[in-house]
Amino acid sequence: MGPEVFIIFIIFGAIFGVFYLFFSTRNRERLALIEKGVDASVFMSKRPKHTSSLWKAFLLNLAVVLMGVGAGILIALMIQNIFGITDNALFPGIIFLTAGTGLLVGFKITKDLDDK
Repeated sequence: MGPEVFIIFIIFGAIFGVFYLFFSTRNRERLALIEKGVDASVFMSKRPKHTSSLWKAFLLNLAVVLMGVGAGILIALMIQNIFGITDNALFPGIIFLTAGTGLLVGFKITKDLDDK
């Protein structure tokens, strides 16, 4: 077994450990509150009814990021053809820049949807 296998075990072990700690701690807290006689309404989610769903926000952000990646490829091709730059960092740099800008725009749009 090569070192790649150990890295996979470490990654999955870390993910399992985080989830195990989260759920076991949450369970202990709830049991302690029940023992003290606290009302069960504490465990209920208090989400406002007007919030947009998580699915809509995910699709919106994904669409804006993919448009940013497409725009980044287009801009990098234009820079390469117009200015004759053949640097290897041009494409990843422009793509990450426009994808990050797309994430910021998607966050702003999602925040505006939640405010309505």
